[in-house]
Amino acid sequence: MGTKVGIIGAGGIAGVMASTLARMDEAERYAIASRDAAKAERFAEKYGFQKAYGSYEEMLSDPEVELVYVATPHSHHYEQMKLCLEHGKHVLCEKSFTVNEKQAAEVFALAEQKGLLVTEAIWPRYIPMRRTLDEVLESGAIGKAHMVTANLSYVIDGVERIRRPELAGGALLDIGVYTLNFASMVFGDDVEQIRGHAVKGETGVDMQHSITLIYRDGRMAVLNSSARSLSDRRAVIYGDKGYIEAENVNNCEEIRVYNLRRELTASYQPPADQISGYEYEVRACIEAIAEGRTECPQMPHAESLRMMRWMDELRRQWGIVYPME
Repeated sequence: MGTKVGIIGAGGIAGVMASTLARMDEAERYAIASRDAAKAERFAEKYGFQKAYGSYEEMLSDPEVELVYVATPHSHHYEQMKLCLEHGKHVLCEKSFTVNEKQAAEVFALAEQKGLLVTEAIWPRYIPMRRTLDEVLESGAIGKAHMVTANLSYVIDGVERIRRPELAGGALLDIGVYTLNFASMVFGDDVEQIRGHAVKGETGVDMQHSITLIYRDGRMAVLNSSARSLSDRRAVIYGDKGYIEAENVNNCEEIRVYNLRRELTASYQPPADQISGYEYEVRACIEAIAEGRTECPQMPHAESLRMMRWMDELRRQWGIVYPME
């Protein structure tokens, strides 16, 4: 049997994870917990989970649960991850990892103290297409890369978790986190300047924004996200011998390489047996637990802290403070 997985939160993203687990041999759909017991029961029945719990504490008290996937709004991650760790459970937590860097640092410190794995479920960091992109860049196919642009936008401005400050809402923590992670994966983290502009909604959180990262060696990343409109979700890496297009920033569907004449010279697709893309983060957790690690090499604690620090700085520039801060 595989690793017994418990899920906190029975929303849409939990459903994607549940469907993914159903097709994995190394993981087992074991338990679902929701504050609404009836909702948990419906979820368990729909996705084939063995246990349904009407409270998080009840599920975390079940000794069979090995790994907990936290699939609730950002505002709840901090308390729920601490609860998991106090109950001796390993944790895979949805992005954004927490509301701010301070919360993230506390969670990681507790995980280290307990000797438990905690990692952020930012799937672009785990998928095979990330390695493919690294290999294409390292091959010199586009020469020296000087700039990256990335955009990710969805029409979700009516969604509660986006609108409400008490749920740590806004475009930044929900979708801007993906473009920031993409820039970090491509150009690293030696950033000299981070600047951003945001348009706020009626509740005071950012509904759309533009971010510019200036690296110490002169490279640039220009990142755009909106919760009010649909975008092509594309990233482009610009080099002195060509450019690379990555189709879909948060779950790369194709990588296309172009030369100086803008001619397509190569194209790469994800593995044919990919389920949803979520399976790779689960496998990374299972491997890390087996090796006695408290972090996954694909998304080390230091990297999650850096992403939170960047977003803290952007919110400082925009004057956005969440109620729980």
